Amino acid sequence: MCENNRGKNIIRSNKLNLYYGDNHALKDISFDIPENRITALIGPSGCGKSTFLKTLNRMNDLVPGVKIEGQVLYKGEDIYGKAVDVTSLRKQIGMVFQKANPFPMSIYDNIAYGPRTHGIRNRAHLDEIVERSLRDAAIWDEVKDRLNKSALGLSGGQQQRICIARALAVEPEVLLMDESTSALDPISTSKIEELAMELKSRYTVIMVTHNMQQALRVSDYTAFFLLGELVEFGDTQTIFSKPADKRTEAYITGRFG
Repeated sequence: MCENNRGKNIIRSNKLNLYYGDNHALKDISFDIPENRITALIGPSGCGKSTFLKTLNRMNDLVPGVKIEGQVLYKGEDIYGKAVDVTSLRKQIGMVFQKANPFPMSIYDNIAYGPRTHGIRNRAHLDEIVERSLRDAAIWDEVKDRLNKSALGLSGGQQQRICIARALAVEPEVLLMDESTSALDPISTSKIEELAMELKSRYTVIMVTHNMQQALRVSDYTAFFLLGELVEFGDTQTIFSKPADKRTEAYITGRFG
């Protein structure tokens, strides 16, 4: 698992189990996610990868009937502890969803929304945050002359980068991406892949993807989920060239999934 050159781990999942009512959706998931790397979560539909991703910033709290056992440690603290402020947690662990979901407001207000929620009111400071976030999301040059126009007027790929900029505006440490290129054309997809690779120098990126080639192109580490279990986790090149488990090999060679 390349333990020696992985650097520091930022998130640890420890014997994590999740139930939706009687459905045991995640079964005893334990692994460490390294800081400032891209970790891809792969596996067939319904295998638990998006459910796992959402446990990392407690988005599953919003689903009725969910029961969670075990731990998710972020920088050594259990995020399911009673004293955890979920709003603060989601500021540190941001999320970009499968379908671009910009707010029905101007591009500027989309990006400034989070900082304003956290108490920033100074216009010059907000201007700086908006520009920096749009630059970080590689879309500043495309939108700088239309910041007061509705974000809904942008193309799908641009809207998704606006959503990434919006997530970055509150200065998270971790960015969760839930199949955030699956609805996009190849050019937009490649822009977001390049963006993810640039962002990992400052953020930890964890992405769910159905696209094997994307996982291979973009990620440093890969976790393969199947039927709610973590089958295998390790360095992406190793997982794809010499998987330790026959089920991983069968999935990545297209024999099922």
